[in-house]
Amino acid sequence: MRPGEPGTSRAGGLDLRRLLLENGALSALVVLVVAMSLLSGDFLTTQNLLNVGVQAAVTAILAFGVTFVIVAAGIDLSVGSVAALSATVLAWSATKEGLPVWLAVLLAVATGLACGVVNGLLVSYGKLPPFIATLAMLSIGRGLSLVISQGSPIPFPDSISRVGDTLGGWLPVPVLVMVAMGLVTAVVLARTYLGRAMYAIGGNEEAARLSGLRVRRQKIAIYALSGLFAAVAGVVLASRLASAQPQAAQGYELDAIAAVVIGGASLAGGVGKASGTLIGALILAVLRNGLNLLSVSAFWQQVVIGVVIALAVLLDSVRRKAGAAPGAPAGSTSSGTGRKGPQALRYTLAAVVAAAVIAAVSLWNNGSSGTSTPKVGLSLSTLNNPFFVQMKEGAQAEARKAGVDLTVTDAQNDASQQANQLQNFTSGTMGAVVVNPVDSDAIGPAARAANKADIPVVAADRGVNKADVATLVASDNVAGGRQAAKALADKLGGKGTVVVLQGTAGTSASRERGRGFAEGVKAFPGIKVVAKQPADFDRAKGLDVMTNLLQGHPDVDGVFAENDEMALGAVKALGGKAGKSVSVVGFDGTPDGLEAVADGTLYASVAQQPKELGRIAVRNAVAVAAGEKVPSTVKVPVKVVTAENVKDFR
Repeated sequence: MRPGEPGTSRAGGLDLRRLLLENGALSALVVLVVAMSLLSGDFLTTQNLLNVGVQAAVTAILAFGVTFVIVAAGIDLSVGSVAALSATVLAWSATKEGLPVWLAVLLAVATGLACGVVNGLLVSYGKLPPFIATLAMLSIGRGLSLVISQGSPIPFPDSISRVGDTLGGWLPVPVLVMVAMGLVTAVVLARTYLGRAMYAIGGNEEAARLSGLRVRRQKIAIYALSGLFAAVAGVVLASRLASAQPQAAQGYELDAIAAVVIGGASLAGGVGKASGTLIGALILAVLRNGLNLLSVSAFWQQVVIGVVIALAVLLDSVRRKAGAAPGAPAGSTSSGTGRKGPQALRYTLAAVVAAAVIAAVSLWNNGSSGTSTPKVGLSLSTLNNPFFVQMKEGAQAEARKAGVDLTVTDAQNDASQQANQLQNFTSGTMGAVVVNPVDSDAIGPAARAANKADIPVVAADRGVNKADVATLVASDNVAGGRQAAKALADKLGGKGTVVVLQGTAGTSASRERGRGFAEGVKAFPGIKVVAKQPADFDRAKGLDVMTNLLQGHPDVDGVFAENDEMALGAVKALGGKAGKSVSVVGFDGTPDGLEAVADGTLYASVAQQPKELGRIAVRNAVAVAAGEKVPSTVKVPVKVVTAENVKDFR
C-alpha cells in the first residue's frame, strides 16, 4: 500500500498500539509522563526533563552493566560499592598521590574491571552462587573505599569534574555518557559473540556448554563488563558531587536491578535488552522527580515508588502471558488477534490505577503546584534519626504559622539523592530552599545551580561549601564534641578508660563531633580512649558494637556516643553498669535521650535543640524569599544536659 492510500494511518496506529502492548515498561513510562505532566505544571519543561535525564544517568549506567549479568542468569550486588571504590581510587591517586589524571582514570577503570573479574572467578571457578560472591564484593569494595579515603570525601580533579557539568551551558554531560554506554550495551548484546553467549548461557547453561561455549571464561568476561560499567558510573557520580564519597551509591545496586527487571529482563536469564533497561531507569527517575514536584511526603514516596514498580512489572507479565515476547515480530501472539481487546483493556485499567495512585497521594499531601501559596523546599540528610525528625517537625510548625507550603524530602544519607532533590526544587516554583547537607562539599554543585536560578539557599545544621547561602542556621558540632569530652572527663574525675561509638563513616556530623571530642580529651591526659568503632548512628548497631567492645574492654569507665541513639544502645549493652560504674554521654538531646538522662542511665547528652533549628531555618527562608535581609549566620546554642537541668529541656 502506497503512502496516502486508505488504511495507512490505521496501520500506523496499529504499529503504535503493538509497540505499547509489547513493551510494558514503555507503556508505564508513557503513563507516568502523562500523569506527571497533568498533575504538575513544572514537570514538562526542558530544564526539568534534562534534570530527569541527569538523575537517571548513574542508575542507568550501573543497570546496563547489570543487564549483561542478568541476561546470563546471574546477579551482581556489588556494583554500588565498586562504583564508590573506583571513584575513590581516581580521586585519591590524582590528588593525594599526584598521578596524572589520565593515569588515575585508567587506574579507576582497572579497579572496576578487577572487581568484576574477581566476581567472575568466584562464580565460575569458585562455584559460589552469584548472590554470595557479589555480596562479598559489596562488603570488600565498600570497606576498601573507606580505608583509602579514611572515611572522608576526597575532592575530585577539576578536569574530571567537568563530566558532571553541561555542554553549551544546557546539555548535561552525564546524559551523553548514559546514551553512549547504552549504545555500547546494545551493540554488545546484539552484535557480538559475547552477547550471543550471554543469551545462550541464560537460556540454558548446560546446553550452551555442550554446544561448545567456554561458559566459565564467558562468565568472567560478563562480570568484568559489569565492573567496568560500575567504574564509569562511579566517575559520573563523583563528578556531579565534585568529590569522591566513600559511602556513595549505597543501595544503588537495588535500583539497577529494579531498572533491568522493569525494562523486561527476566531474573531467570535469557531475556533483556538495553532499551528496556534505559526505560526502567527513566521510570525510577521520573517517579522521584515528579513526586518531589508534587510535594509528596518523603515517606509516601517510598510507597508510591514500590507500587508503580510492581505495576510496571505486572504490565510486562500480562504481556508475556498474552504471548508477546521480547524480540518477537510485531503483533505476534500465541493467542491470535482475538485477545487484543481484553489485553488493551488490562493495560488501560493498569494505567488508570497508576495515575490514580499518584493523584491520590499528591492530593493527600496537599500538592499545590498551581496555587499562589509561597513554597519552600526542605531537604533533610535523613529521616531515619529522631534528631532530624524533630527538625522536620519544627520546620513544619513554622511553615504552618507562616502560611507556607513546605515540601520535605529525605536524602537517606545519600549525597547524590540530595543533589537530585535540590535539582527538582530548582526546576519547580520554590521561593527558597533549605538544605541540611549529607556532605557540605557534595551539595555544592546543586546549591550553585539554585544560585544560578536565583533561588535563595538556607543551610541548616551543616554548612554548604563553594556556593552562596543566604544564611547558615546551625549548632557547632565541634564545640559540642568538646563539651561532651569535658562533661565526661569531669564525671570520671579526669581519669579512666573511654570508648567512642562513631556515627556513619564519611558523614560530616560524625567527623566534626569526633574531632571535637578528640580535641577536648587532650586537655585531660588521665583519660585514655581505648577503642573507636562506627555504629552508624543506629541504636541496634550501638547495642551490638558496645556488646562486642565490652568483650575486649570489660572495665571501661566511660562511653561517648556521637548521637543519642547509639548512646541508648550502649546503655542497653551495659545493663546495670550504665549510670553506676560506667558513665555514658550522648549527643542531640532527643526525647528518648533526655528520658534516659532523667532516669540516670545516661549521664549526659549534648542538646542541639533540633526543633528550634527547623523553625529558625524556615523562618529565615521565608524572609529571604520575600527579599528581606537575614544574618549570614544564626547560631542555636548547644548545651550539656544532665540530671540537674534536664527538666528545662523536656
